[in-house]
Amino acid sequence: MWNEVIKVLETDYVMIAVPVFLIALLLEWRWAKGQAHKVYDSGDLRVSLGVMILTVAIDVAPKILALMLMFVCYQASPFKGTISTAWYWWITLFFLDDFIYYWHHRLNHEVRILWAGHVPHHNSEHYHFGTALRQGVCERVLKYFFWMPLPLLGFHPLMVVSMLSFSLIYQFWLHTQSVSKLSPILEFIFNTPSHHRVHHASNPCYLDRNHGGTLIIWDRLFGSFAEESEKHPPRYGVTRPLSKQTVVAAAFEEYSQLAADMGRAKSLRYKLAYLFMAPGWSHDGQDKRSKTLRTRIL
Repeated sequence: MWNEVIKVLETDYVMIAVPVFLIALLLEWRWAKGQAHKVYDSGDLRVSLGVMILTVAIDVAPKILALMLMFVCYQASPFKGTISTAWYWWITLFFLDDFIYYWHHRLNHEVRILWAGHVPHHNSEHYHFGTALRQGVCERVLKYFFWMPLPLLGFHPLMVVSMLSFSLIYQFWLHTQSVSKLSPILEFIFNTPSHHRVHHASNPCYLDRNHGGTLIIWDRLFGSFAEESEKHPPRYGVTRPLSKQTVVAAAFEEYSQLAADMGRAKSLRYKLAYLFMAPGWSHDGQDKRSKTLRTRIL
């Protein structure tokens, strides 16, 4: 099993794409210098790159353990050997992977303990390719478990991890203000920079919308879609800004805020509610969950 895990780790398409990411970032940075509004902030970019390095370091152990578990699931699958690398199985895997990603991503926004791990990707008040590199840090600890059904269904772990990588590579280009809306048919089916700008916005009308990875159809089907509007330019960041612009604060501050909220709760019921209710829920204060804020403005 160990040799198979190493083989998968060696086939890391995201790491292969890193030079392309950095070149794209430099090109966008040059474009941003000619814009009327400020796109890049040097301090914010340093934090984003620091969070990226921290995420890569923390991701090693969970990824290895997850791969080992994937191989265990694959070996135990009653469908092992029935799924090949034929094109139709790759297409099937693409839709299954994107469907899982949608629910994984949506739950990261709707469950407070998961949000604490995902929030580093959102707490920048700037939106550019550097933000794409600012991934959730502790999100990695639980992320891979959502994909365990795929090897149980008979998909080889190498196929599963490859599809995860392709999805992440696709999502990189979504993090830009340099691309306006595309053709209506593309905007209807695929996740685009316009749709993802909505996802990163803190405007109440945009909060917790557009969770799709490659496709936007899941948001349309499950009621979490919002269109970018010129009347409401996106304000990037989170509703409770960081207390300071450091890597440690960006990566871990939400955990300290969660602990403080749990400390205020007197009963075990409320303490657990802080873990599993949506961000913004409070047992003794104003409800600031996204759905509540949207209801107020409507």
